[in-house]
Amino acid sequence: MTVRTPVFLVICLVVGAAVFGLSIVAGNDYVFFAGYVILQYVVLSTAWNILGGYCGYVNFGTAAFFALGAYSTVAIYKLTTGDDAVFQLGIPIPVLMLASGVVSGIVGFGMGYLTLRLRGAFFSIATLALAVVLETLVVNWDYVGGSRGAYVIRPEELPWIGSYVRYLFLLMMLLAIGSIVVARMIERSKLGYGFATIRDDELAAEACGVPTLRLKLIATTISGALMGMAGAPFPYYIGYLQPDSTFALDYAVNSIAMPLIGGTTSWVGPLIGSILLGTLQQVATVTISSAVNLLIVGCLLVGFVIIAPNGIIGLVHTYLQRREEDFVGRRHVDADAPGAVP
Repeated sequence: MTVRTPVFLVICLVVGAAVFGLSIVAGNDYVFFAGYVILQYVVLSTAWNILGGYCGYVNFGTAAFFALGAYSTVAIYKLTTGDDAVFQLGIPIPVLMLASGVVSGIVGFGMGYLTLRLRGAFFSIATLALAVVLETLVVNWDYVGGSRGAYVIRPEELPWIGSYVRYLFLLMMLLAIGSIVVARMIERSKLGYGFATIRDDELAAEACGVPTLRLKLIATTISGALMGMAGAPFPYYIGYLQPDSTFALDYAVNSIAMPLIGGTTSWVGPLIGSILLGTLQQVATVTISSAVNLLIVGCLLVGFVIIAPNGIIGLVHTYLQRREEDFVGRRHVDADAPGAVP
């Protein structure tokens, strides 16, 4: 039985409310700090999977779109807050997230228009070049701090919610739910079927009249917008934003590894991979060091490529298929046994 999208959204909101409530009961704000990072990776990996998993175009530019969202927030913050602001306006973070999503979506569309005629490794290299170009521009843009970085002042607490990190956690959870719902809707729509034809055989899809370039542009726009929205609250989360923290290798590596480990053909895969890898990294950060995070990702990625190239979802599907085949085989044996009732 297929769950309709409104029902699925309600289920996600109920689960999110339960997680938020349990986090408050835990009585430790570090749960919100760590949870924010995990939810951030849920959004990034889901956004990456829309282009990389559904369409089969591997994107190395996740950090570029994430940083674009973060620095869009810094630019708007400096424009509307502080003594030297052009406009004295207090723009709430949800509005900043929407604005960053628009900016990143436009850049994603432009990147797609320029690079999606390339295929395979050539497209991946082009997306990596985009990250390098944007980082160079940010480093030399003094208005957003340049190489020195920029401070973003946030309140310590909010009424009815408590510490500000709880508010950021709640916003990122809502964004994660939204991204999952969007990915699920795409997967089950004509748009998703069009993406699948591109992934399976793009030349055959073009020969059959599928508008592959238009579909790929839609994918890059949606993917870029979600990545930018994930980066928008980051300056408020970290307090001090600099290029090294936003263009970090972690975002590019994790956003690729998490869907691959979870499974790229379904919206569930990035969610499972993000929770698994994100939790392991947060535990390692507390118990060992954050320096081992990429080592953990690398080891798990190599292991899954060898043991389960289709990820955890593919492993589960294979197991269920074998069980079904064994069940059907046993029924045939029982039917052929002497004395069996036809």
